[in-house]
Amino acid sequence: MSAHRCMVLLSRARPLIKNISLRKSTTAMLDHWGSGQFHRGLSVVVSSRKVSSNSSSRPPDTSLFIPLDIKSDATNDGTIGVELTQPLDKGELLKVLNRFYKRREMQRLADEHGLDARLFHQAFISFRKYVMEIGTMSADLHIILNDICCGAGHVDDMFPYFMRHAKQIFPMLDCMDDLRKISDLRVPADWYPEARAMQRKIIFHAGPTNSGKTYHAIQRYLAAKSAVYCGPLKLLAHEIFEKSNHAGVPCDLVTGEERTFVDPEGRPAGHLACTIEMCNVTMPFEVAVIDEIQMIRDLSRGWAWTRALLGLCAEEIHVCGETAAIDFITELLYTTGEEVEVHHYKRLTPFSVLDQAVETLDNLRPGDCIVCFSKNDIYSLSRQIEGRGQECAVIYGSLPPGTKLSQAKKFNDPEDPCKIMIATDAIGMGLNLSIKRIIFNSLKKPNLNEKGEKEMEIISTSQALQIAGRAGRFSSIYKDGEVTTMHRDDLPVLKEILSQTIKPIEAAGLHPTADQIEMFAYHLPDATLSNLIDIFVSLSQVDGMYFVCNIDDFKFLADMIQHVPLNLRFRYVFCTAPINRRQPFVCTSFLKFARQFSRDEPLTFRWVCRHINWPVAVPRNIKDLVHLEAVHDVLDLYLWLSYRFMDMFPDADLIREAQKELDDMIQAGVRNITALIRASDRQIGAPAPSEPEAPRPQAFRKGRGSKSLGPKAADSLSSRLLQDGRLTHDLLQRLQMEWLEQQRPGGKAENDETSTSQSKKKKK
Repeated sequence: MSAHRCMVLLSRARPLIKNISLRKSTTAMLDHWGSGQFHRGLSVVVSSRKVSSNSSSRPPDTSLFIPLDIKSDATNDGTIGVELTQPLDKGELLKVLNRFYKRREMQRLADEHGLDARLFHQAFISFRKYVMEIGTMSADLHIILNDICCGAGHVDDMFPYFMRHAKQIFPMLDCMDDLRKISDLRVPADWYPEARAMQRKIIFHAGPTNSGKTYHAIQRYLAAKSAVYCGPLKLLAHEIFEKSNHAGVPCDLVTGEERTFVDPEGRPAGHLACTIEMCNVTMPFEVAVIDEIQMIRDLSRGWAWTRALLGLCAEEIHVCGETAAIDFITELLYTTGEEVEVHHYKRLTPFSVLDQAVETLDNLRPGDCIVCFSKNDIYSLSRQIEGRGQECAVIYGSLPPGTKLSQAKKFNDPEDPCKIMIATDAIGMGLNLSIKRIIFNSLKKPNLNEKGEKEMEIISTSQALQIAGRAGRFSSIYKDGEVTTMHRDDLPVLKEILSQTIKPIEAAGLHPTADQIEMFAYHLPDATLSNLIDIFVSLSQVDGMYFVCNIDDFKFLADMIQHVPLNLRFRYVFCTAPINRRQPFVCTSFLKFARQFSRDEPLTFRWVCRHINWPVAVPRNIKDLVHLEAVHDVLDLYLWLSYRFMDMFPDADLIREAQKELDDMIQAGVRNITALIRASDRQIGAPAPSEPEAPRPQAFRKGRGSKSLGPKAADSLSSRLLQDGRLTHDLLQRLQMEWLEQQRPGGKAENDETSTSQSKKKKK
């Protein structure tokens, strides 16, 4: 069939075809068929696209583009195509399609239209399946394919229809320019017009820990008519809340899980203490304090400091943090036209790095704090210390705030016999502790890499100084501090770390807002929230002063509740909940909360009690204690959601009462942590030694038929495996027991040797 006859038949069929919708580019190309201008028409479209595209933008990560399923053609017009021509030969049609795929001209043209090699392949597979399997297709496509199969058309004539199909399965191709504009993050200062309308005064209080920088900022905070304090932790917000009210300055408290108003009728006070994520960037204040500003570079939470620094509507903003942040904050605020006044502070009390490691727990003294980076080390050390007749306080990150404060009070009380503390880096900020000597049990901290795998990394200079600075604080009974390590080999490494200067901050964190993601979803209605976030980050444009924060936790929660029917805004809010995704019970509870919410059924106190098996039992071992900590986190999650969806989470007061009772149970468990550890050991069959350090098993002193290894070699191997996180104390004890069993007469090793000798005799 000739192209001219095809055009005639199409003109006759147009009154019958009501649902055929051709894009402008396709119609223009059809008009070129009769005059041989088809390829020139394509070149015109391509060149116009080049002119309109942003040449400075980087290409998107097309691996994030997930093709949609096309089950039927919206422009399907029955059998008109067959009536105008003839049924298509599937075998011939497959040959034509494969020729189209192999033509490099088509691949280059597709690339210029946004289809790189990956997308071109995926689009072709989908297009081929659609053409080969659909019962009836649109008349225009049927006629073109018939023309090509009959030799009256060129295989390139298929391109407009291929692109039409590609844009159906990859809708982002049609709106790439709009998506790039939405994800343009190059001028975040413009997101806060209220702050830009003010002439703000910025004062930077710079200095190390225990230098009084935050104290001076808080004095200005208390003297102001209205002020807001923004801190990194709930404990710090609580501290300012209590200090302000104790000084006669009415102050409210706002955290993710708590709202406390000093006014009985709920009217807001002039002063507010809040966690950094909860600060209000539209409410005017006379003074604002942003604490720990160096966390603006944090890979997960840095966006909150960026938002506060650029968006707070305060006449004076007092920024507190490390001197390494001065240059960057000054440069960042140049973009807003604001100057920075810097006040430098020196440490009020000195601390020194000792020349000797502790080496053994027998050398511990009152006021010592051993810093560990794993719970297993905390459990092991606390048992050994109490086995020596000394009491110790325990603080780690997953403990409730009430328990942390209780343990800190116990350690600080001069009348209490507890004079040793074991803690993680959770003591780095937020707690006032009377510590004389900081002892690093290890210098390696577990971190998750990009693949979610656990890796051990040497702590940074900033982290080491933050922890070491807790020794000998100005407000404690110790006016000077000391820092050392538990192991001799770690001491020179620690000295090297502390001698280095802190790396200057180079970029501030950003995070896509709910409004931006909703605009993305308008253009990509069939994409999942996780996929929307991925595409947003891929297309986002940031200048050198900013980076997009890590969104792995957000995506993890988004994937978990993707099958739950929620509208996008609710889904986004749920996924911003602060959850430790390494706790299965908390993640399961999060999913149940979302599912119940989606049914429009309120999450009552009775419903929650059924889920967590309330009332819970007093912990009998470490496993029970860890579970109670997870239950506490679930109640925290309920309270966090209750302030976002009050109608659906109506029993916040009852939950808070239950949480206080649970906190008391956890405090009692931590006070008796040694007994819980012994109970856990008995359950797994491990020995419960009465001595603080049991003699090393014979297997570790001398191997079968070999020379003695000596205690030094055994210590080196076991301690290094424990430090690297490859071996736990429980597992080490179990391995020792198994080895001893094999050495006993009639044990497994001897039986194996007997059976081996018997089998040799049979062979002879």
